[in-house]
Amino acid sequence: MRTLVLGGIRSGKSRWAESAIAEHAGATEPVHYVATGAVRRGDAEWSARIAAHRARRPSHWRTVETTDIAAQLRTVAAPTLIDDVGGWLTAAMERTGAFESGSVSAEVDDLVEAVRGFSAPLVLVSPEVGLSVVPATAAGRRFADELGALNQRLAAVCEQVTLVVAGQPITVKGPQR
Repeated sequence: MRTLVLGGIRSGKSRWAESAIAEHAGATEPVHYVATGAVRRGDAEWSARIAAHRARRPSHWRTVETTDIAAQLRTVAAPTLIDDVGGWLTAAMERTGAFESGSVSAEVDDLVEAVRGFSAPLVLVSPEVGLSVVPATAAGRRFADELGALNQRLAAVCEQVTLVVAGQPITVKGPQR
């Protein structure tokens, strides 16, 4: 089962995703947790957010901090949680110059194919861009456009899509949980 979990900032999407993958894995099976958000030096608030996420994870879960999601999905066969796709997209857009004029098409295609081919339980967390204001900058609009398109492609290859609002899950696609 591949599940895409969408929601706004501080909506509870990560916490819900953690409980969903824990259900698939059971109490003792390890989960492969791919964290895409890197610690930013000098940003105490961001560091506190990352620390809170780390503290919630069971000690038997294996955490890898990387933006190379596709490689992780091609080499791991354990239940996996990716948190989050927005962090991956930011890194991909920086790498390819897509905030200005480059393209992330090849990277997005590679990620979608890796998700499609993953056979263990998978939960992907991603910000839902369609619930906020249109960004004021061209780079912000490019990011929102790319993330919206990516979320649509991921939703198409996932069996379940859940929107989390105020900590409450709403099933968009697939079985009720």
